[in-house]
Amino acid sequence: MTQMLKMIAMAGAMVLLSGASAMAQDVVTPANQWTLINLTSPFGAGLAILGAAYGIGKIGAAAVESMARQPEVAGDIRGALLLAGALIEGATFFALIVCIAR
Repeated sequence: MTQMLKMIAMAGAMVLLSGASAMAQDVVTPANQWTLINLTSPFGAGLAILGAAYGIGKIGAAAVESMARQPEVAGDIRGALLLAGALIEGATFFALIVCIAR
């Protein structure tokens, strides 16, 4: 768990630092040239999607394992799984909108 938190913190720091350098000055580049500034939004969107996919995968695996151990509470587990998945998706959509609007 701590390793995942470290990865998320590092990815967030990378996105924030690259965004701060993009706001520092106006850089005029040709339209066909890709620079680090032009790649910050797609990079951030990719990180958000990867993090959400990893989180939903872990939640799904844990839910299926716990349903196999205690079939009598499968309905409660399924409800908690859907709620957690919806919260992760909401945070992911917010992160994607922030990355795209930038």
